[in-house]
Amino acid sequence: MAEKSSIFDMIGPVMIGPSSSHTAGVVRIARAAIRILGSVPTHAVITFYNSFARTYEGHGSDRAIVAGLLGMATDDVRIREAFDHAKEAGLQYSFQGVGNASTMHPNTIRLQLRDERTGHAVEVIGQSRGGGVIRIVEVDGFPSDFSGSLHTLILDADDAKGSIAFIASVIAHDDCNIATMLVSRKGKNDVARQFIEIDSGIKDITLEYLRQLSWVHRVTYIPTID
Repeated sequence: MAEKSSIFDMIGPVMIGPSSSHTAGVVRIARAAIRILGSVPTHAVITFYNSFARTYEGHGSDRAIVAGLLGMATDDVRIREAFDHAKEAGLQYSFQGVGNASTMHPNTIRLQLRDERTGHAVEVIGQSRGGGVIRIVEVDGFPSDFSGSLHTLILDADDAKGSIAFIASVIAHDDCNIATMLVSRKGKNDVARQFIEIDSGIKDITLEYLRQLSWVHRVTYIPTID
């Protein structure tokens, strides 16, 4: 008897799944989120919005997001059995759907992640734009706008005069060109979060220097996401 085919078998080896929006983009959103968290989470609340809320089960986006949370790449054949691998890894997750979020992009996902081993938690909102292209539009309530296609530096720092120029100067001395920068803050003189996309990788010694600055609270570096 012939083996029953799955929607995950319909695309060639470059991508596992029925469409780039519902699988490749979804995997990449999750991979960005776990790099922001700094680890594979132990708990995840996954909310699909608008068209995703209506199609995530049938199109395999549920397995794709879990696979990405486990660190799998877009062409990993294990995506098909992501739920089984999550059980083995001890990842507990739940799905929610919100079908009428008019202010959000049609293919939006909110990830609320927690790692009980480290005590770290993060909330990430991402959009799958098609063709595997994503945008991370919010992190922990801070508006953001990065794609993961470039190297990304995220800094939490005091909202002090000259801080943005100083960080830009440090990056320039590391021979890194800034492609985009977005600075978000929740109030004047409150902690600000800088999202910086750069064309090339940043050196470990530079990252360590930034972490040692008294007015920098956290540094997260995300290399290009496949």
